[in-house]
Amino acid sequence: MQLPKPAPGQEISYGTDSLQFGELRLPQGKGPFPVVVVIHGGCWLSQYNYQYMNHASAALTKAGYATWNIEFRRVGNPGGGWPGTFLDVAQGIDFVKQLAKQYPVNAKEVVLMGHSAGGHLALWAATRHCISKESPLYKQKPLKIKGVVSLAGIADLKTYATAPGSCNSAVPQLMGGRLDQVPDLYAVASPLGRMPLKLPVRMVQGDKDPIVPVSQAKSMASFSSQKQYLVQEVIVPNAGHFDLVAPTSPVWSTVEQAVKEVLAKK
Repeated sequence: MQLPKPAPGQEISYGTDSLQFGELRLPQGKGPFPVVVVIHGGCWLSQYNYQYMNHASAALTKAGYATWNIEFRRVGNPGGGWPGTFLDVAQGIDFVKQLAKQYPVNAKEVVLMGHSAGGHLALWAATRHCISKESPLYKQKPLKIKGVVSLAGIADLKTYATAPGSCNSAVPQLMGGRLDQVPDLYAVASPLGRMPLKLPVRMVQGDKDPIVPVSQAKSMASFSSQKQYLVQEVIVPNAGHFDLVAPTSPVWSTVEQAVKEVLAKK
């Protein structure tokens, strides 16, 4: 049964391109509210947009969080792929500082939550402070965030790109080439290995996911434990790829708990 559409948020542009916008939802009350930046998936491809994350965004707002559900240029859009997709996501996240000047949101209490390819982008964005000044993705003083909730996120782009699967084949399109052709770009874009990551991260992953394997969450958690980083895997039994973003799913309480835990870290 299809759920009725939630009430739309307020659409606000964070850039000049028609795809550089987000939907802001605010809870009832005075605020200022902690912010969850919501980053959608869809294999980084233009045919999948931010709207499928509206239910998750509305549910989080009902739970007391401001949500900023961002759209961005993707593969198939002019300017999408490398580096435009990454630059848009970074710009959308940093725009929370501007939102805080006009709306009751707390730019010092920000969590990134991404699903699937959006989980990859959320994890990558948490490593922006490590990007060298020579990179086209470099920006001085990116917004400081509290942590990341990755929902079936792709942490190891290099491994994922070479595995079979419908979404896997989109990675070379995103990066402008295969791993052996542009290894330096993959090194910048793949969250795994782009540490140090001193922020709390929850890798929420269903064990029945046919699109993103459990090994993605486990690899991230294993690498991080060796370095004593604050990454935890949360493997959800009998959960598929889209259960993690369905507020009516039994999994949803796990997602809300992950957001709460990440925000609570000092």
